[in-house]
Amino acid sequence: MKIKTTNLWLLAAFVLTLCTVQAQEDNEEEGSVIQTLTPSKLIGKGQYDIKWFNNLYTQTESTFSDGREARQTFFTSTLEAYTGVGNNKKWNVGVILELRSNVIRDKWPLEALRFQNIEGERASGLTAFAPSVKFVPFKSINNFSIQSSVFIPLVKDEVKDGVFLAQKSFRIQNRFFYDYTFPSKDWQIFAELNSEFSLGKDAEFNNDGVQVDGSFANNSLNLTPGIFLSYFPSSKFTILALAQHSQRIDLGNNFEQDFTALGGGLKYQLTKELNVETLYTNFVRGNNTGLGETFNLGLRLVL
Repeated sequence: MKIKTTNLWLLAAFVLTLCTVQAQEDNEEEGSVIQTLTPSKLIGKGQYDIKWFNNLYTQTESTFSDGREARQTFFTSTLEAYTGVGNNKKWNVGVILELRSNVIRDKWPLEALRFQNIEGERASGLTAFAPSVKFVPFKSINNFSIQSSVFIPLVKDEVKDGVFLAQKSFRIQNRFFYDYTFPSKDWQIFAELNSEFSLGKDAEFNNDGVQVDGSFANNSLNLTPGIFLSYFPSSKFTILALAQHSQRIDLGNNFEQDFTALGGGLKYQLTKELNVETLYTNFVRGNNTGLGETFNLGLRLVL
């Protein structure tokens, strides 16, 4: 019997929530996970870190035209799972799964959550998975870490039923994390640099201008630095502001792109093991890109 990828994602969410009821007490230092276990910190042997993050990007403007355009919405749901190896919290290994659902032709943004495939209007599917490792490169700096992942595409074509779905690229991704907590513990600053190299055949088009092979992003390097400032009214609640810039560098595909986004969000520790976060960003400028906004919702479970 064929099981829809949507149902698998719902099952994953159910299991994620169920596990919080069965979770045992851990030995983390005083404070909640959102304070003490930032992306820069690694979990220990026998622990599990599971994150389900959902990003809905929608636009009615871009740098390719003036004025309002027909709305396009791109939804990405990512499931990450890691476990600690070794006895010193220096290595974590895991896997990342990506599910996407996109709609065009001026549809309401939440239509993307229907995960349908309709010619010229909607496309969805499981698009990539990645084996991944996190490690602390310097023993004396435990608040600096690196996450390395290799994304393997699961899509046959970037455009499905006349709608762009996802990159048909092998992606080598390295993310560098650093955080600093101020002595008062009320404020925390977190910085990230995401580098992503896409490799494969350049995009190829038929006589009608329809892409038939390769990827627009192949043979390019994408660099995305970001900075997040968090304020903690309490150990279980944080308010944050963020700024990100993304720069795609042409390494032979004749396509460059950049954008800058500003936003903010909230995180709350629901239980000792489970926290929830919401984020909003707005693309305030860019080149060869859409000028939309994102709405994000995530759950993180640490056992």
